[in-house]
Amino acid sequence: MGLFDKFEKGVERAVNGVFARTFKSRVQPVEIASALRRELDDRAAVLGRNRTLVPNHFTVTLSPDDHDRLAEWEDALADELAAATMEHADKQRYAFVGPVTVTLDRDEQLEVGLFDVASQTVKGAVAPATTRTATAGRPVIEVDGRAYVLTGPVTALGRGSDADIVLDDNGVSRRHAELRVDSSSGRTVLSVLDLGSTNGTFVGEHQISHQALQAGDVVSLGHTRIVVRDAG
Repeated sequence: MGLFDKFEKGVERAVNGVFARTFKSRVQPVEIASALRRELDDRAAVLGRNRTLVPNHFTVTLSPDDHDRLAEWEDALADELAAATMEHADKQRYAFVGPVTVTLDRDEQLEVGLFDVASQTVKGAVAPATTRTATAGRPVIEVDGRAYVLTGPVTALGRGSDADIVLDDNGVSRRHAELRVDSSSGRTVLSVLDLGSTNGTFVGEHQISHQALQAGDVVSLGHTRIVVRDAG
């Protein structure tokens, strides 16, 4: 970051602080979204050509007044903020190492209109994929139009909250199936394993218990279709 950029950001923080204290303006979601985008840019780490990692876990700390006002829509707001963050990452060719999450916290000492953003890099079994994310050796699947990179050796699929990818589908068991990535042989092998689900797991039109997958395969769990975009 150049000297001018540092000066500009310092002025921005100072002005925002002064105006927030003077006019008691409440925090708006669009301000939080802008701060999350800046956090991505500031924390981006270039690991190699076409591979720039950014944080994926964000905590937004608000004043009691702002937190109470936004808490009513906390879940929906967190989802929207995460989506805006992923959209920015897509445009900037950033990559994540785990799912993107945004949580709202409160600080009794903060004044109305002031907020803080803290970020962490938290590894997970899946990460949101962008069309430009480098995925060498890491399979990419698509669930309900959203793409994911499988970053861990085992990815649990199911309706339960403990699944790595939660499927909002009454035809899916709480822990329905697992996607497994095995690179021990020097090449990446993606497979799906049914976990004794009630309605079964299908690849194409065939019910399976365990099967290797290739790009283009469609895995069906209940009413949910999972398309293998890249088998790694």
